[in-house]
Amino acid sequence: MQLAAIETEEQLEAALSEPAPEAVAAMQEISGDIAFLGCGGKMGPTLARMAQRASKQAGVTRRIIAVSRFSDPSVRKRLESWGVETRSGDLLDETFLDSLPDAPNVVFMAGRKFGAAGNLPLTWAMNVHLPSLVARRFAESRIAAFSTGNVYGTVSYRTGGSVESDEPRPVGEYAMSCLGRERMFQHFADVQKTPMVLLRLNYACEFRYGVLVDLAEQVAAGTPIDLAMSYVNVIWQGDANSRTLAALTLAESPARLLNLAGPEVLRVRDVCERLGELLGRPVRFTGEEHEDALLNNAAAADALWGPPRVPVDELLTGIATWVRRGGERLGKPTHFEVRDGAF
Repeated sequence: MQLAAIETEEQLEAALSEPAPEAVAAMQEISGDIAFLGCGGKMGPTLARMAQRASKQAGVTRRIIAVSRFSDPSVRKRLESWGVETRSGDLLDETFLDSLPDAPNVVFMAGRKFGAAGNLPLTWAMNVHLPSLVARRFAESRIAAFSTGNVYGTVSYRTGGSVESDEPRPVGEYAMSCLGRERMFQHFADVQKTPMVLLRLNYACEFRYGVLVDLAEQVAAGTPIDLAMSYVNVIWQGDANSRTLAALTLAESPARLLNLAGPEVLRVRDVCERLGELLGRPVRFTGEEHEDALLNNAAAADALWGPPRVPVDELLTGIATWVRRGGERLGKPTHFEVRDGAF
């Protein structure tokens, strides 16, 4: 289905959970159940559903277990309607964590970004302490853990983005805590020999949430676009989902690092002007452009699986169509334009 033809949330979630060939191949290659920890957020539900669909296409029967506080009960109901098991509780509660079923495969998605500056102790507990608890609880599992390209710090757009071998230069406590998360997982991958892969993601987008949705909403409303973060990477969330599942096959000790991002470095001004064309709206800008930005180079992932299925212009067209129709949005700005690391 062309993204611009999607009219309902049901169609959108079906598209976001349609597995690419690499996801199906991964579900055939690995054995055992998969637990998704912190699965109630923006990306988790369709990722868990994709694992279910990809396993079925691979001819493999396994339990898919989604774990979250599920502050929105409708998310839990939706997952269960797709055949995904759910467990509800606080992962920082070690009694609850210990009660979870053993799973040979774990995808760690829990973390704290928005509001991080408002409660820094909780941010560090979620982003650094919890990974150590999870790594010890699932010492015998294969773990794929989400991180962020924010750990790199900004680089010139002329470089093509940070690569996995670059030294981290995190700015602000959020990014520092995310590097702390990586260090905890790396430590336990070393001492326990737990196979792990750490996924530095910049930035997953769908129609209800993401950098491009933020920009489209501002263009539609006639709000001036802040050019403080002048360049960006994006990837269709369905492609990020497929690559996450495929990455389970790459887990190793010492832990492997892998960037997940779109292949292009996008200029925010150009993106907004294209959205203005699609939405039939004039575009206004504020602030000065900067040469450096938070940018990931995903050449290593592209070498493994080829380019993402959804090109940027198709994604822009689909988002503009959705926004013009008044489609549902999550109302959670990404704040990608923040340069001082204070989220």
